[in-house]
Amino acid sequence: MAVTERKTATERRDEILEAALVEFAAHGLDGGSTEAIAKAAGISQPYVFRLFRTKKQLFMATIERCMRGTLEMFHTASAGLSGEEALHAIGEAYTERLAVDPTYLHAQMQSYAASDDPEIREVVRRGFGELVEYVERVSRLPSDRVSQFFAQGMLLNVIASMDLLHADAGWAKRLIEGCGKGV
Repeated sequence: MAVTERKTATERRDEILEAALVEFAAHGLDGGSTEAIAKAAGISQPYVFRLFRTKKQLFMATIERCMRGTLEMFHTASAGLSGEEALHAIGEAYTERLAVDPTYLHAQMQSYAASDDPEIREVVRRGFGELVEYVERVSRLPSDRVSQFFAQGMLLNVIASMDLLHADAGWAKRLIEGCGKGV
């Protein structure tokens, strides 16, 4: 008889959050299915609610995980750098992530869309604030430059959301090229 190794609650929680990231990125809070999340994680739906109590709490935990993953990517990309070099490295890593795996992008966009809920808004603000504060700290650049960096990043989010990164339209190419000059 085969022996299967039991997973810890932390391992199960991570699997649920990974499945939830994919589900909520694709369908948002309202359209996301806890049943689909449970199935993707290989567990029962009641177990999802045992760990997270509500779909909204699961969504908020997913946002936290998504923002933390983005912050970790910023850390890795900018290791040992400062100033414009740090911004450039972060911008390149972020652009590459958008092109290779749009899940984080879609999850972030869904979190912004759900920010009309005050509790979700607080989670999104806190996560985004950590990104901004990290970039301020590592770059040590003036606030107007940091604002420009994030404005271009948000434009890249919109471009990627419309799947324009490899579009042939002239206006899309010019817009993307302009983003690359300031990131």
